[in-house]
Amino acid sequence: MDLGLKDRVYVVTGATRGLGNAAARELVADGAKVVITGRSEESVTAAAEELGPNAVGVAADNADPAVASRLVAAAREHFGGFDGVLISVGGPAPGFAADNTDEQWQTAFESVFLGAVRLARTAAAELGEGGVIGFVLSGSVHEPIPGLTISNGLRPGLAGFAKSLADELGPRGIRVLGLLPARIDTDRVRQLDGLSADPEATRAGHESRIPLRRYGTPEEFGRTAAFLLSPAASYLTGIMLPVDGGFRHGF
Repeated sequence: MDLGLKDRVYVVTGATRGLGNAAARELVADGAKVVITGRSEESVTAAAEELGPNAVGVAADNADPAVASRLVAAAREHFGGFDGVLISVGGPAPGFAADNTDEQWQTAFESVFLGAVRLARTAAAELGEGGVIGFVLSGSVHEPIPGLTISNGLRPGLAGFAKSLADELGPRGIRVLGLLPARIDTDRVRQLDGLSADPEATRAGHESRIPLRRYGTPEEFGRTAAFLLSPAASYLTGIMLPVDGGFRHGF
């Protein structure tokens, strides 16, 4: 199946590792060109070099108000166009409601929430018909995850923003969607499992509740993201798609 990604240009944030990197890899593999971001010059340069000539790295923090315009400009400067953005950012600090500090909440809000809103608003102003805005969210959009209180507070709000944006941009032919990963085998998920007294037992317990009985691979997430961002998914907007091996049992 031809996804129609050849020579399309995307910005993918938080793409030096994890889910953002997995999505960027699959986009490039299918012929797209990407501008990827990471917080350090060293890591983003290395990630872009690994992706090859159809990738350019920009050191950026989503919390910076100037970042959104810089990234769109970089896409146009390096690749001559801008067709969409996948907004991914590292998860906020773990912890329970009684433990998380005001500073942790503020930092996460600036990066995870407001930074994503700014990127989406800027993209919306720059995209034409056929453009797409994707958000990497979390299964916590539907059900809170114990020990991730800040994420539980911010991700559902972003999903609501994304749904509103889909309604507003639909008449212009611009799609908006969210991906809701659960237990994907990334450094972040392994780190969270490692917070328990017995990480192996914790992983086994999670796997026992997943109908496919295993964690997803980054490649599986990346292929899903590439499809949703592609013209092949041109009639999909406003959706929040679980990428979770069946972990969410509700309709």
